[in-house]
Amino acid sequence: MSSLTKKIDFAVIFTVKNANPNGDPLNGNRPRTDYEGYGEITDVCLKRKIRDRLQSDGQAIFVQSDEKKTDGMPSLKARAESDEHGLGKDSFNVKKTTPDETARRACEKWLDVRTFGQLFAFKSDAKDGVSIPIRGPVSIQSAFSVEPVSITSTQITKSVSGEGDGSKKSSDTMGMKHRVDSATYVVYGSMNPQLAERTGFSTEDAEAIKTVLPRLFEGDASSARPEGSMAVEKLIWWQHNCKSGQYSSAKVHRTLQVNSDASYQLTNLEGLVPEEIDGF
Repeated sequence: MSSLTKKIDFAVIFTVKNANPNGDPLNGNRPRTDYEGYGEITDVCLKRKIRDRLQSDGQAIFVQSDEKKTDGMPSLKARAESDEHGLGKDSFNVKKTTPDETARRACEKWLDVRTFGQLFAFKSDAKDGVSIPIRGPVSIQSAFSVEPVSITSTQITKSVSGEGDGSKKSSDTMGMKHRVDSATYVVYGSMNPQLAERTGFSTEDAEAIKTVLPRLFEGDASSARPEGSMAVEKLIWWQHNCKSGQYSSAKVHRTLQVNSDASYQLTNLEGLVPEEIDGF
C-alpha cells in the first residue's frame, strides 16, 4: 500500500448527557474542566477509544487496554518482544538489528503505531538496546465543550460484604459519583502525508480511521458512561487536493462553528469542500 498522498483535516462533534466523559484522577474523578469551566476530554482518552474501535474491527493494535487484550500479553514490552505476537527480542538488540529496521517492522505490524507513533524504550536480556521513537502522522487535539459544563455530584454508599463468610454486614462506604448534565464537545484532528511516508500510513488506513470516528463510543459503556449517554452527532472530513494542503489546519478548523445544541455552521473555503457524515 502506498502512503497517504493528500492532507486530511477532520472534526468530530459529539454530545454528553448525564455521563462522566473523562474523569480526572487527581480531582476525585470529577469530569475534566479547564480554568474557565469548559469540559475537556484528553487526546489520550480519545486515542484509546479509537484504538478500541479499530481493534474490534480486526486491526492489529499495539497499545491494547487491559480489558480488551486479545493476545494475553501482560505488558507492552512483552508484546513487542513476543515472537508470536510482536517483533521478537532481537529487534531491540542493537547488535543484531538497526533502530530503523525495528521501526519499519513495528509500523508494518501495528496500525496504531503507524497512525499515532510510539516510543519503544526496551532493552534486550543482554542489556543492549536503544530508544526508538516513531512520530505518527495523525494528530488529535483534546476535545472541549462548546459552553461551560454543569457538573452534578452525587453521594453514594456501598453496603455489601466484601470479606468474610457473608454472615455480617460490612459498614457502609461513602463515595461520590460525578456527571456532566448535558454538553456538546468538539475535537479536531489532522493527517500529515509527510509523516505518513515515514510510517507507511496509507489511504486505506485513513479510511479505517474515518470508519470508526462516527461510532467512537460504540462498546464504551460503563457505570460512568451509560449506554447512549455519549453520541457522535457529526464527523466533518476535509480532504485537501495536495500533500501540503490547500490551507493550514488552523484555518480549516476555524471554518466550523458549533452551537450548544450540536448544530453547526461551515464557512466555505475555495476548492475545499468538506464531507459531512452522520454519527451512528
